[in-house]
Amino acid sequence: MRAALWLLSLFAVAVAVALFAGNNQGTVTLYWPPYRIDLSLNLVLLLLACSFAIWHAALRALAALLELPRQARRWRQQQKERAMHGALLDALTHMFGGRFLRARKTAAAALAQEQALAASGAAATPHARQLRALAHMIAAESSHALQDRALRESHWHRALQQTPAGGSANEQELREGIQMRAAHWSLDERDPDAALERLAALSQGAARRTLALRIKLRAARLARQTQEALDTARLLGKHRAFSPDAAQSLVRSLATELIHGARDSAQLQQIWQGLESAERQMPELAIHAARQLAALGGAASQVRAWLLPVWERMLEQPGALTDQHALMLVQTLEAAGLDALDAAWLARIESAQQAQPRDARLQYLAGMACLKHQLWGKSQQLLTQASQQLTDASLRASAWRHLAELAEQRGDDSAAASAWKKAAGKALEEP
Repeated sequence: MRAALWLLSLFAVAVAVALFAGNNQGTVTLYWPPYRIDLSLNLVLLLLACSFAIWHAALRALAALLELPRQARRWRQQQKERAMHGALLDALTHMFGGRFLRARKTAAAALAQEQALAASGAAATPHARQLRALAHMIAAESSHALQDRALRESHWHRALQQTPAGGSANEQELREGIQMRAAHWSLDERDPDAALERLAALSQGAARRTLALRIKLRAARLARQTQEALDTARLLGKHRAFSPDAAQSLVRSLATELIHGARDSAQLQQIWQGLESAERQMPELAIHAARQLAALGGAASQVRAWLLPVWERMLEQPGALTDQHALMLVQTLEAAGLDALDAAWLARIESAQQAQPRDARLQYLAGMACLKHQLWGKSQQLLTQASQQLTDASLRASAWRHLAELAEQRGDDSAAASAWKKAAGKALEEP
């Protein structure tokens, strides 16, 4: 469409010129005494047009001639800039290829070319500060790989100087990346305090990035700051930095370590309250915390309160707990003291044993609860059944010991001797 309009315009101009020039009878007379020159008006217009075109072409040629020195300087500057950028790319290539000494030398060459450009008085190179910062970081990274700490720190400080805190957005991001790399170097040198200090210098937004959180997690674990590591692991889980199973396993491991480090029951209860609701529902954490609380002399009622969600889950979802966790649950309830069980817990244990009559662990727990409450007959029946089916050596030995004590109370010496013998044999089987 545009081409058709262009042709129509040309046609209209041609028609107008033809009409004007074909019927133009005017003349132009030039007087140069004693001479007189008569020229056609069409010829005069043509000569004027040609003169304008020639004069314009001559001026353009003169301008191009005068511009040659400036273009030559610009071309030389472009060549130097290309050589500088090429050196920077070569430095990156060498660093990624593991040729750190060459990478450092090439980065130094790029910096020298940039300084020569700046000293020549040429126009400022676009993004000159970012380029210098990147070159210094390549040299610093290569020096770190070469274990040249002094030169690494020198280049790192120069890179920071090229990216001031109040710079542009790109310069600010580059500065944050420089600080993260320095924190990573500190981790490589097993200096978690320095890594955390450098991460603390980041802005609030940068400190919550996945890369910064990963570094912080490693540093906190290395510095044995378990609470800080746990909080960081939670953030990484929310950012989907790990798979759900890996995140849950990491949080569980850190929470277990935090619980294990409690010095008294008050500190342990504070740690437990600081855990999230989903974490307190984890069977491993609940059982471990309850065992730790019992070991620290905590209240038995508190131990059982922490174990109650795990107990209900075991009854509501058979198979939800592994055999190891179910065994630990029974052992923890026994360690908390069965003689002080209230009516609610006695009912729970009895109903659980009746709902799962073939579960030897529940038979053992119910038998021990009856024993502590002086229900000798029922206790003997349950412990006898459990002793034949228990797979854990410690529980089997405990069941036979208590059966031996019950036999002695009845005055049945032969049954007591047999039970004591079996208890000793089962005790020897314990790892």
